[in-house]
Amino acid sequence: MDAFYASVEQRDNPELRGKPLAVGHAEQRGVVAAASYEARKYGVRSAMASQKAKRLCPDLIFVHGRMDVYKSVSRQIHEIFHDYTDIIEPLSLDEAFLDVTDNKRGISLAVDIAKEIKKRIWDNLNLIASAGVSYNKFLAKIASDYRKPNGLCTIHPSQALDFIARLPIESFWGVGPVTARKMHTLGIHNGLQLRECSGEMLTRQFGKAGMLYYEFARGIDNRPVEAVRIRKSVGCEHTLEKDISRKSSVIIELYHVATELIGRLERSGFKGNTLTLKVKFHDFNQITRSLSRPEELTTLDKILPLAKELLKEVEYTEHPIRLIGLSVSNPVKEEAHTKDRKLKYDGIVEYSFIDKKDYRKEFPVHSIRFEYLYDINQLGQTPYIIQTQELKDILDTDTRLHIRSRRVHQVRALRE
Repeated sequence: MDAFYASVEQRDNPELRGKPLAVGHAEQRGVVAAASYEARKYGVRSAMASQKAKRLCPDLIFVHGRMDVYKSVSRQIHEIFHDYTDIIEPLSLDEAFLDVTDNKRGISLAVDIAKEIKKRIWDNLNLIASAGVSYNKFLAKIASDYRKPNGLCTIHPSQALDFIARLPIESFWGVGPVTARKMHTLGIHNGLQLRECSGEMLTRQFGKAGMLYYEFARGIDNRPVEAVRIRKSVGCEHTLEKDISRKSSVIIELYHVATELIGRLERSGFKGNTLTLKVKFHDFNQITRSLSRPEELTTLDKILPLAKELLKEVEYTEHPIRLIGLSVSNPVKEEAHTKDRKLKYDGIVEYSFIDKKDYRKEFPVHSIRFEYLYDINQLGQTPYIIQTQELKDILDTDTRLHIRSRRVHQVRALRE
């Protein structure tokens, strides 16, 4: 979606249409959450301090955000998406990937689907959207940003390498301001220069992300569109009423942030073992510091001492703090509760769709969960639980096989 929050506000209030608009708070400590295209012409951007935005655009109008409305509109947009495919990976309220390779309407060209969706969003919701069409997520994302607002861009495989070669390095997925500056010092300013770098060199300079950049420069992105995204982190941050540099004040604010984080972890059920501290200074420069521990970080007595340890790495006496944030990431993976953890299981399953045609498919068991509950995803239509003598013999326990299937023909254990 294009300038989503601001566009919703202009749609719902005709007096705001055609005027420079910011969603956020105009107060001294306020930050712009979203800016209309009229405001962007003056250089106003999201995450910008409200006072700076007002200096750039004296006629800027501020409205408070209505998150419940934005979520409702997002759900309506996703209802339109689901008319074409159920393979939808949300990135945010206003952005998502769709895999329309095998779409519900049998439309052969993805660009035709994009045109239909854009038209329906306008006809039904009176909002404009931009779409990018390509053969992988990296290029589709780049294409969607290429001709905003109200854009539609297709990058064919035959065009990809030439398109990427001209692309500024700042436009590459995962390249933020800090990484971009580092790339510039290495003489990398565009996709062509990035492509000339070896995978070894990029990995040495940027770690795991280096190979991702190496593949992106060659038009390669093998990540699938994931209809169910696994949460990778939980966090929160506080913008302070005034900048602080006194140690006692910083510790108190850190305690409040850590307490809120614990509540969010409890509500989400998320468990991770990496804590990240985010600090934004009075001049809007920011840093992050992280530490990992072997144990789960779920309680205040574990998180707060670790946060204080991270804070020791931050010099704030001469650089007052404007914002403090904490997040837990690196989710703990559930281990298989089997007698032999080297066993993998697969099976041959016959299942039926609504059209009553039968299919046979060999599939892996994705995870072995608590109480030996097997979760085999993406097969058939209706969840079905069945007792199997084969699995009881394999595991020497009462076992339930949780599948999306009609009948299980065979289940066997395979050693790695």
